[in-house]
This record gives sequence, C-alpha cells and structure tokens, in this order.
Amino acid sequence: MKADSKSRVTSASRKASPEKKGTAKKAAPKKRRTSSRKTARRKAVRKNGVVKKLFLWASVLSIWGLVLLGGVVGWYAWDLPDVGNLDQISRRPSVTLMSNDGIRLASYGDVYGEVLEVNEMSPYLPQAIIAIEDRRFYDHFGIDVLGIARAMLVNLKAGRMAHGGSTITQQLAKNLFLSSERSLKRKIQEALLAIWLEQKFSKDQILTIYMNRVYFGAGTYGVDAAARIYFGLSARKLGLYESALIAGLLKAPSRYNPNSSAAKAETRTNIVLDAMVAARFLSAEEAAKAKKNRPSLKRNKNGQDRFFADWVLRQVDDYIGGYRGDIVVHTTLNTRHQRQAEKTLLKALKDNGSKYKVGQGAAVVMSNYGAVTAMVGGKDYRTSQFNRVTQALRQPGSAFKPFVFLAGVESGMRPNSRFTDKPIKVGKWKPGNYNGKYYGDVTLRDAFARSMNSVAVQVTEKVGRRKVVEAAQRLGIQSELDASPSIALGASEVTLLELTGAYAVFANGGNAVQPYGIMEIQDRKGNKLYVRKGSGLGRVVKKRDVAMINDMMSATVSWGTGKAAQTGRPAAGKTGTTQDSRDALFVGYTPYTVAGIWFGNDNNSPMKGVTGGSLPAKVWGNLVRELEQGKPVAELPQQSPTVIEDVVEEASGFLESLFGRLGTSSEKTSNDTKKERDKNDMDYLPSNQGTGKFK
Repeated sequence: MKADSKSRVTSASRKASPEKKGTAKKAAPKKRRTSSRKTARRKAVRKNGVVKKLFLWASVLSIWGLVLLGGVVGWYAWDLPDVGNLDQISRRPSVTLMSNDGIRLASYGDVYGEVLEVNEMSPYLPQAIIAIEDRRFYDHFGIDVLGIARAMLVNLKAGRMAHGGSTITQQLAKNLFLSSERSLKRKIQEALLAIWLEQKFSKDQILTIYMNRVYFGAGTYGVDAAARIYFGLSARKLGLYESALIAGLLKAPSRYNPNSSAAKAETRTNIVLDAMVAARFLSAEEAAKAKKNRPSLKRNKNGQDRFFADWVLRQVDDYIGGYRGDIVVHTTLNTRHQRQAEKTLLKALKDNGSKYKVGQGAAVVMSNYGAVTAMVGGKDYRTSQFNRVTQALRQPGSAFKPFVFLAGVESGMRPNSRFTDKPIKVGKWKPGNYNGKYYGDVTLRDAFARSMNSVAVQVTEKVGRRKVVEAAQRLGIQSELDASPSIALGASEVTLLELTGAYAVFANGGNAVQPYGIMEIQDRKGNKLYVRKGSGLGRVVKKRDVAMINDMMSATVSWGTGKAAQTGRPAAGKTGTTQDSRDALFVGYTPYTVAGIWFGNDNNSPMKGVTGGSLPAKVWGNLVRELEQGKPVAELPQQSPTVIEDVVEEASGFLESLFGRLGTSSEKTSNDTKKERDKNDMDYLPSNQGTGKFK
C-alpha cells in the first residue's frame, strides 16, 4: 500500500514536472522583455539628453555666432565711407579734343556724358548690362546668394577665380565708395553698402546711377559718354550690337576697347548677345542678325594724331585759365589730311629707312594762315611721344635761305641781280657749295634755285647778319639765332613748326602767322568759352618783296634743287640739307597748303646720301598732290605793285599801326583784358614750344 502510494506520488510528481518546467521556461522571456524595455528607456533618455545638449550648444553657438557676426559687422561698419554725399563724388574735369570734321581725337581727365534715366536710354542698354553682369538683379536684395553659390561651384571646377558673384548693387557700392582692393574687409563693406543702397533706392534708380557712373574705358564714365566716344551717338540712339559692345566693356575696359583690340571686342560683344538670348531679352535669330550687321566705330585707327593732341592740350589753359569744368576743344586738324600725311611719311620711312639709314621723320601741314591741319611728330607715337615737329631743334640748312634772300631784296636786290658763285672766305671760315661745284656769274634767282652757298654768304655779309636775323624773327622764327657768318647756311637750330609757319608768309602775300590748332572751346553744355577771331599778326613783308621771293622759290621747284616736289600745279619751296646728311628738309607751299617735311635720326647720326631735294621733296610732292585733288588751279602771289601801290601799302601799314596803338591806349589795360584781346586778335604759339632737344 505504501509502496503503491509512493509510486503514485512519484508518478504524479513526474507528471507534474513537465508543467513546472514549462512554467519556468515561459517565465524567463518575461524577464528579458522587461530588461529590453528598460534598456530602450535608458537609451531614449540618453538620446534625449544628447539632443537637448546639442540643441543647447547649438543655441549657445548661434547666439555667440550672432554676437560675433554683429561684432564683425560693427567693426567693419565703423569706418564705412560717408554715404551722405552720393551726388558729390569728385572727379577730374575732362578735356575732349575734336577735329574740324567732327572726329574725337583724344580725351583727357574723366569724361562723363549726359545723365539719363533707364527709361530714357536705348532699351537694349539696360538689358545687355543686366544679362551679362547680374541676371537676377530684380530678384535679389543686393546680395545674390544663389549667384555666389553658383560662382563658387564654377571656381571650384576651374580651380581658380574664374567667376565673380558680385551684383550690380555691389559693384555700384564699390565704384562709389570703396577702392578695388582685394580684401575681406572690402567685400564685407561692399555687402553692407549694397544692402543699404537697396533700402535707400529703387531697383531702377540703382541701375540708373550705376549706368551713369561706371567706367567704360578711354577716360569715359557712363553709358552716354561711351556711346559718344565709340559711336558718335547719344545713349538714347544706340542699336542692339552697339549696346552689347558697351556692356561688354565692363569686364575689362582696356582689354575690350574696340579702338585698340577690335577682335577681342567683337568676341566679347558676341558673348553679351548670347547672354541676352539666355536671359530671354532676345531671340537667337535677333542675336545672329546683330552679329552679322555690325555698325562702324567713329574712331581714329592710327595713334599718330596724338602728337597734335598733346601739342594742343598744352595750350588750352592759356585760353581759359582758371576754368575747371568739362570742356570740348574744337581743333583745326583735318582727319583726311592727317591720314594722308601719316600714310605718305610712314611709307617713305618703311621703304627707305634701312637703305638710306633714315630712322625718323616728321611732317606738318597748315593753311597759309597757320591753321595746322595735320601733324606727324615721328615714326611711332606709342614708342616715342617726343614731337619732332614742335619740340626738336634741328639745323634747317639751306631751308633758312629764304630769310637771307628776303633781307637781300628788302635791301634793294632783285631776282636778276648778278653775283659770282666762287670760293669765298669769311675770316677763317671757308664755306663751299654742297656739290663742290661753282657756277661763276649767276643771277640771284639761279643762286637760290640751285642753293649756292657762296652767294647766300655774300648776300648775308652785304646786307648785314643782323638784318637776316631780324627778317627771320619778323616772319615767326622764335628760336635763338646766332648772328655768326654761318647764319647764311642755316646753322642755328629751329623747329619744323616755326620754320613752316614762317614760309606761310610768302603763301598768303606777306602776313605773319603763328601756327595754331584751336578754333573754339566750349563747356559741357555747349557754351562758348573761347572763339578764335582774327587772321594773323598783320603784314610783315611788302607785296613786291613777297612776289620776288615767290619768283625765286618757284624756280627751285620748277628746275632747281626741289624738282622732286612738283605737283603739276603752281608751287614754291626750298630744300635744306645739313652737314653729312644729318638733316634733310623740304618746306614749301601752294596757294592752299603750306607743309614741311623732315628726315633724320634721333641720335643725330648721318643718313646715307639723303638730301632735301630727294626724299623730303618727293614726300612733299606726293602729299600735297593728294591733298589738293579737286581744287581749282590758283597762282601764287607774283604781281609786282607800282610805285603808287607801294606808297599806299606803306601808308596803310602806318595807319594800321597808329590806330592800333591809339585803340590800345583807350582800352582797359588789365592783364586779363589784354590777354583776352591778344587771344582774339592773333594766333597763339605756346611759350614752351621748341625747347626740347634730341637726346
């Protein structure tokens, strides 16, 4: 019984055991789930703590960042330039020189055009500038964040600063108030000023200020000045291609200047037109048409007229001294004459320079009353600005002889007066003829036409050297003259300009002139500050004596040493050659034109057989022949007045002198009044002219 009982208990226990085991096994997962939940809660708590800490630190850093940013802004804003005088930005007054046929020769100082509102300009102008400079101009607040990001990507890809992110407003801020210094300070101040401008002005006002102030090269500021300089038009009248070209200058005005870099300017203009298509201002067809039909520029292609421009500029202040506004100077230069003078002279140098050891040349053309219409001061203005017309003092050689023979005829000699061409001696000096030949018994006309030195010396010694010097000075030679025996052969140095101006006396019938280049000076609004009046300094040579000199100088061109200067029309002149062919000149005139040509070397080295009757005379003839095409044939003053006419002429001169003195005594005698009267009544020759020497 007990055994059975025990067995049942054991059996029951065994049966119950699986239940216990099952129960135990089911309880274990409950413990693990509880542990996982606790772990998750702990992780969540830790994560929330990190987030809170991150948020806290981010807040702290943000606050400090804002403080730091405020400090930086405050630091750089502390010395921002004064923006209260936006309309009073200082600039240099401009001087614009214009030819007598309306071409701009040069500009000095800062040239501004008419101030125009955006809606007053050609519509293509603002479109072109926005398209190439700041396509999102009307969408940003002064700083284009997207534009900066895009520029950074482009620069990273290029590995260099290939693209900028500055807006038009930023560029305006820099141009108006800041320098071009590349620094963090400047960029921060530029951004601050750009934001200020955007708050102060409307977008159209900002664009207007920008387009009227920005630099376009060649000394020009603003679209109107650029339009007038490059195209001779107001900014109101610019076409599509013209507008695109001007907009393209903004990137690098010197590099894309159409006058000096036409190919680069064209390439840049095409880029602007493509940008206008991308900005949907144009269709592709319109852009293609504009590229195909390019307008011509109103410009000078050669820089040689800068010799003339520099000469004129030095005189301006004497006419309007004290005036500090913008001025336009209308000059006497004729661009057709200038181009022809350049072409003829430079071709001669190119063709003959190496062969005859000729390094330099110069040419000046003027009217018979001294209005200079062309001036070439040397072979290349870009390599040497030294003006061999106005600054170089050189010996004229036999080209000085007209003053010698004028002194002779004024002392009673005549073209038919007889002299013996033979070896002579003055003290220890023994002058000889250039070719070593002597012609014996000759007339004064023969001696002049064949440039006989011995006869010129005889005339000088007979009439007196002082009379020769006086005759030269009376006709306009201002350089110092040495009254030594060699004065007869042109040993004293003069400038080509004053020598040519003195010859004009014979062309106009006996009236002295002083070469001039200014006709009129106007202010920016067109008001006249100076207008040239009068036609010269009055009579200095009698008509009879002029006729005799013209008779002898015409013979020089007809059959004498100047035959190479013949043009097929009446002409007169004189050759000049110095020792060892260091200088060779021909100065001559017609009823319309007076011109002087010089060849030589800056270092005064000899040329190879060049005489005044060879290269200079040939260039003179070719030049004058071209200049006078189409003009009617006219005669030089050749008439010989009667004795009664001589008396009338002398009496007229006396009365003119007398009334001139009386008039002067009755007028104001202040320096300003006298200066103005002198400017109106006579031509002007700068006081510093002819002071330079070759080095």
